[in-house]
Amino acid sequence: MRKILSGLRKAIEEYRLIETGDKIAVGLSGGKDSLCLLSALCEYKKYIFSQFDLVAIAVDLTNGKNNYKNLKTFCKKNGVNLEIVPSNVFEIVFEIRKEKNPCSLCANLRRGLLNSKAKDLGCNKVALGHHRDDLIETFILSLFFEGRLSTFKPKTYLSKTDLTVIRPMIFVEEKEIERIAKNLPVLHNDCPADKHTEREKTKQVLTTLETKYPGCKEKIFNAIIHTERYNLF
Repeated sequence: MRKILSGLRKAIEEYRLIETGDKIAVGLSGGKDSLCLLSALCEYKKYIFSQFDLVAIAVDLTNGKNNYKNLKTFCKKNGVNLEIVPSNVFEIVFEIRKEKNPCSLCANLRRGLLNSKAKDLGCNKVALGHHRDDLIETFILSLFFEGRLSTFKPKTYLSKTDLTVIRPMIFVEEKEIERIAKNLPVLHNDCPADKHTEREKTKQVLTTLETKYPGCKEKIFNAIIHTERYNLF
């Protein structure tokens, strides 16, 4: 957890992600990334002077079929209230719309429900569990499939909802999260598209490249975050 907290603190301080008085909704999918984020933020909160509040929001994509007992216990242990938002997102995406590329629609629906609940709870920020590998993969996906040099930002203000989305783990490598995952109550992923997405294929491509060219992922990451190095047409 030490490396994760170090990366978390670096991102928070460098991009001013958290300020005194913030009420932050952590999007808790039940996956290792969001659970790690919540755990790390709770630890961070113990050792800093800024006073902020945390609440966890889980969007139930299966219309009540998921068992959130372990997540409730985990949140209670960390002193965080868990709000569960019921939805029929999976039904819409896979049964009604029968999406061939379901990830985009699913993400948009989840994001809307999460942000709406965050506003209802009086939050001014939403924290997501995206990490360094996600940042790189999103950049490659955008380049290959959209012809754009683009990825998500550590801090984004949403004018329509008056919410700020923060990603405090962008300096954290996925392998560090995987090391502590066994100690987290990870919820089984019921998504039919799990492990069969273009993102998963991109992850495999990057793993192959890293094996052949050690350090290439680090170079891609640095190229993204250091805007002073840009030399584009």
